[in-house]
Amino acid sequence: MIRKATIKDIDSILIITKACAAYMIENGIFQWNEHYPNKTDFENDILKDELYVFEYQSNIVGCMVISTYMDEEYLPIKWLTTNKNNVYIHRLAIHPKYQGKGYAKQFMDFAETHAVNNNFQSVRLDTFSQNKRNQKFYELRNYKKMGEIYFPKQSKHPFYCYELVL
Repeated sequence: MIRKATIKDIDSILIITKACAAYMIENGIFQWNEHYPNKTDFENDILKDELYVFEYQSNIVGCMVISTYMDEEYLPIKWLTTNKNNVYIHRLAIHPKYQGKGYAKQFMDFAETHAVNNNFQSVRLDTFSQNKRNQKFYELRNYKKMGEIYFPKQSKHPFYCYELVL
């Protein structure tokens, strides 16, 4: 079940994102660290009513942000659509012990359906250039790679921006 997150969910969400960060580091992917994502990010997401959780058998196994706010890092990207009426996916995470079960696909189906139902023109996101698994996941969903951006507190490597026109 996918639902809006509440403040009570923060501890579970942090367990998931810390487990994901450790799993990625074990696999040589230095995407998330002690700076990102953090508790304040998720608290702000809840205040903006943009954070969702994925529950399986009454346990929170994943999280995702669906936002209408475009980060300034995205400004240099030449997008397929105009910079209005878009949604942005951030902090999609499925606990490693629940990965490979189709939950990320269900989350993205949910986000894309939400975007269509609310008349957005596209879905945009970024993923780490060193995370080939994520790139393949989005490309198989017909997202187009639009360019690269940098988050210096996270990595010296770029993040690739993707867009799906609806």
